[in-house]
Amino acid sequence: MEVRIGITTSFEDGEQRLHHTYVQAVERAGGLPVIVPMLDAGTEAFAEMLDGLVLTGGPAVTDRLIGTLPPDLDETDPVRARADRRVLAAVVKARKPVLGICYGMQLLNAVGGGSIFADVERQVNGASVHSSGRGADVHPVRLVEGSHLRAALGVDTLVVNTRHVQAVAEVGRGFTVAATAPDGVIEAIESADGRMIGVQFHPERMGEAMQPLFRRLVDQARKRRRNPDQKETPREAGINLSM
Repeated sequence: MEVRIGITTSFEDGEQRLHHTYVQAVERAGGLPVIVPMLDAGTEAFAEMLDGLVLTGGPAVTDRLIGTLPPDLDETDPVRARADRRVLAAVVKARKPVLGICYGMQLLNAVGGGSIFADVERQVNGASVHSSGRGADVHPVRLVEGSHLRAALGVDTLVVNTRHVQAVAEVGRGFTVAATAPDGVIEAIESADGRMIGVQFHPERMGEAMQPLFRRLVDQARKRRRNPDQKETPREAGINLSM
């Protein structure tokens, strides 16, 4: 059974672009990668073809923002912002699994009503540098005991890359913290049923150590495909689909 995993893209100079590591991670996990087009109409029809979704990294999330964006962080193009929210809404409504990565995690949190620090390093006392562009390197994270993320990866701590300026401030409705950095910055969130997981780091660039996370997404998508009758309303999902 082919499990079709949608992968969102960046949007630069009128072109949709995607780092190949996302495609490789999904393929190695047994999924069929499907690039998500940025549609003006027909998003729900397209989303019906998908079994799961990867929300990829990107520039700044501006919904539910605390503070103002720093000069070294661009706002996400409105074309991408609208397209991402549309496909996320359709996938959530159909109870299909979602993996949000960096910007994707922040978008999950924002549409869940949570807030986002515009620049965590400058807004939170004691926060470390988390941007590779500002000189940050890898750092450890602690996975919360009992979390779906910890169960998927089979470890309580791991070392991750760091490529972000923004960070989750208040966690959105329906989500809980699944991992934190030593300075307390939230590094992962997840829904209670584990159907939606967001990570602040980039697992697609971390090799085999992170493949269990992608295999989990594909396995969930396969199970959902075999039981397609489950439905959930936007209110039950805890996500503001009108954003």
